[in-house]
Amino acid sequence: MGLHPFQQKFHRVIAIDGPAASGKSSVARELGRRLGFIYVNSGAVYRAITWHLLEKGVNAEDSDRIAQALESAGITCCIQDSESRILVDNVDPTDHLRDDRVNESVSRVSRLSDDLVVEGRDIGSVVFPQTPYKFYVDASPEVRLRRRVAQGERDEIALRDHADFSRSVSPLVVARDAHVIDTSHLTIEAVVNKIMAQLKQMGLRI
Repeated sequence: MGLHPFQQKFHRVIAIDGPAASGKSSVARELGRRLGFIYVNSGAVYRAITWHLLEKGVNAEDSDRIAQALESAGITCCIQDSESRILVDNVDPTDHLRDDRVNESVSRVSRLSDDLVVEGRDIGSVVFPQTPYKFYVDASPEVRLRRRVAQGERDEIALRDHADFSRSVSPLVVARDAHVIDTSHLTIEAVVNKIMAQLKQMGLRI
């Protein structure tokens, strides 16, 4: 007999969509409570950012000033009571996310698009598997150990690698369509140049 879906050791996502005031937030919150899932309100992220911008006096129509404000903002996500929370400059704006001024401006802030460079251990293989722009940056264990020491870290590279490659959920793998770059003897600038050249070759307008 196979495992019940809720016993499988994988991240599971239940998407609740709907227009404003349809009740999706209340439904999702309660569903998460019953299943023991973490409730994530993606709209709250935009509202928190909108609140921060308004606090700073940034016009919601001014995309350049918004970008500048967000570059210096400390945005942190955390889990509290099985719900995701977002802090902006260590302030929890939860009580203000439904303020009238936030309601009036959030749609203008949320429509701004962003191009992303995301780093991690399963970004190309799990988080964004459909993007054609995948890069796997590596270096020899000796070089990586020296870099860790220079950063003040003392963890054992071999043990860390074993844990990352062998973990049951989202193990570290090289995505089949990733471009692998060995940085052992390259400067940061050289690595970036390689990536930029590859992106250009792939037709990405830079």
